[in-house]
Amino acid sequence: MSTTICVDLQTKEKLRSLKKYPKESFNSVLERLTRMAIDEDELSDEAIQNIEEALEDIKMGRTYSEYEVKKELGLL
Repeated sequence: MSTTICVDLQTKEKLRSLKKYPKESFNSVLERLTRMAIDEDELSDEAIQNIEEALEDIKMGRTYSEYEVKKELGLL
């Protein structure tokens, strides 16, 4: 079964630029994009907790610059 959808020219050009090969169908491009967009793995409670802690660290300024990390690791 197939259907027709309306997309503007800019969107069509973006889809065309995402083709892996010239004759790839827009359907294949859309299938690939939708697979990439859907994450079926839920975050664990531990992962959510770690993200919340990291966001709090950022808010409180408990971060290091790239320069500071490189210096600490002896890369400078």
